[in-house]
Amino acid sequence: MCMVFGMFMAILDIQIVSASLSDIQSGLSASSDEIPWVQTSYLIAEVVMIPLSGYLSRMLSTRWMFAISAGGFTLMSLLCSTATTINEMIIYRALQGFIGGGMIPTVFATAYLIFPRAKFNIVSPIIGLVATLAPTIGPTLGGYLTEFASWHWLFLINVVPGILVTIAAIVLIDFDEPDTSLLDKLDWAGLAGLAVFLGSLEYVLEEGSKEDWFQSEIILVFAIASAIGGFLFFWRAFTAEEPIVDLRAFSDTNFAMGSLFSFTMGIGLYGLTYLYPVYLAGIRDYNALQIGETMFVSGAAMFLTAPIAGRLMSVLDPRVMMALGFSGFALGTWMVTGITAEWDFWELFIPQILRGCSLMICMVPINNIALGLLPPEMIKNASGLFNLTRNLGGAFGLAVINTMLNDRQAFHYERIAENVNWSRHMVNETMAGMAHAFGALGPSAEKAALITVSNLVSRDAFLMSFADLFFVLTLLFVGLLVALVFVKKPQGLSGGGGGGH
Repeated sequence: MCMVFGMFMAILDIQIVSASLSDIQSGLSASSDEIPWVQTSYLIAEVVMIPLSGYLSRMLSTRWMFAISAGGFTLMSLLCSTATTINEMIIYRALQGFIGGGMIPTVFATAYLIFPRAKFNIVSPIIGLVATLAPTIGPTLGGYLTEFASWHWLFLINVVPGILVTIAAIVLIDFDEPDTSLLDKLDWAGLAGLAVFLGSLEYVLEEGSKEDWFQSEIILVFAIASAIGGFLFFWRAFTAEEPIVDLRAFSDTNFAMGSLFSFTMGIGLYGLTYLYPVYLAGIRDYNALQIGETMFVSGAAMFLTAPIAGRLMSVLDPRVMMALGFSGFALGTWMVTGITAEWDFWELFIPQILRGCSLMICMVPINNIALGLLPPEMIKNASGLFNLTRNLGGAFGLAVINTMLNDRQAFHYERIAENVNWSRHMVNETMAGMAHAFGALGPSAEKAALITVSNLVSRDAFLMSFADLFFVLTLLFVGLLVALVFVKKPQGLSGGGGGGH
């Protein structure tokens, strides 16, 4: 439980800041180009640590790996709250993400090492709930803290729980021994390749859509760096005496399919956590607190579904559970394809309920299928790889979503604009009516009417691109239903299971 709470803090810290970046920007006098790095630096550093955590956990032992991660994360949280310049904040956030990132896969690995399979239907929903609930309620909690205190509390809130988790880790965790010989066998070339490969890839995915992808020289440089780092990493992974990341887990069909599902669920989890606030802020003009309160519906649905998902694990084939979850996700995204500018809390209520329930029903069997059937000696490395797929899925999903939003909005704007021309009687009538309404502006009335019409066209184009995205997401989850035929029937993960490893 102490480890799960530490993981909750590490995952929460990604999204808790996202709703309050403008407040941090004002507090640090940062430019609009600099402030995204508060998020990007954390994500790049975290994505490098997650696969590395398996090696470090074997080298240091779970106790010291987790205690160092929790203690370092807490210290960096404190330093983030004291930052007075944007450069300080970026450095502290990068260190916070790198050190704290080790907690996430370590929790997954520990759960599947210390509990027998008969207990997976209890343990897995708890971990699945934390992994999915934390990013969902992050904007809500961030909005409240910023509204009623200040942005400093986004980080200060970690300090006391972080100290308690660190002490508890040192006192309570004691089920494996360190293997210090791994320090001498550390593959530095593989580590460098891993850092360059994943760090550059995360940067390209995070910043690509803003920079027009390969039209930007810096994106091209990082893409090339990622390719070179990837070549070095994979070469060392297959040739080194003790590779920094053991990729053998992918030879297990269920682990490979579980990782694919995890990647796609990352798109659903982080993509929808991003899309709903974009709509609520851009069309409904909600502030961070209102967005957080609206998004809380998904979090509540997850919380209430967790015990049901655990119970279903003991009576249903995990593949049936995933089919139910993917179907619910597809239905929820399909409902949003009819979105209009008038949609509010209640129109989004059922889609968010479906999203929250489906996430829990999916994540529990996905975790179990990927990690629950592996031999114990493979679990630590496999856990890092499995969690990496979810993060990369989120980064890839956000990159595609941003690119599609921009491209489809431009496409729909052009199509609508073709029909809004002076040869149409309705357009002339509307313009005349608006110019009359703006009569108090005198000679500027016609210009104000033209700007208003242009804004209405932009809004409608945005809504149509938004609907297009949800249609694509619907197809994605329907595709996952088809992919389930490749998952082998897991033995010992349903009907109550039995025994340990």
